[in-house]
Amino acid sequence: MLQQYKTIMVAVDGSSEAELAFKKAVNVAKRNEAKLLIAHVIDTRAFQTVSSFDGMLAEQATEMAKQTLADYSDYAKEQECHDINTVIEYGAPKPIIAKQLPQEHGVDLIMLGATGLNAVERLFIGSVSEYVIRNAPCDVLVVRTDLNNKIVKEEKE
Repeated sequence: MLQQYKTIMVAVDGSSEAELAFKKAVNVAKRNEAKLLIAHVIDTRAFQTVSSFDGMLAEQATEMAKQTLADYSDYAKEQECHDINTVIEYGAPKPIIAKQLPQEHGVDLIMLGATGLNAVERLFIGSVSEYVIRNAPCDVLVVRTDLNNKIVKEEKE
């Protein structure tokens, strides 16, 4: 019997890599007749560096995320993917994507875009995809190619 995924989560952050992962996630969700959860995490740690926390920054980030998720949801519907949910979370992306959202939504496949971090950047800050691969309770697919399985951009070395 073939593996069939029931709930596929794709994490998006506005990057071109995340968009590739999203488009592939739509196709996988359609083939599996699965739910598609489109997730965006607003990293609140970025706002902690601002000396006087400006609520407008968080508000603007939320509005941008809502618009991005709406656009992605519209695209998925156009592709005849029908069971779509979106979620915006606030906090540290790594544990939210790897643990919290999969548990809350019964995710059995996480799809992510490959990061563009080089080896030194990965050493100091670590990539979200690397963390998710190591800590997620379900399958994880890191997308590196476009819908035709062609490499779009070489990863930095």
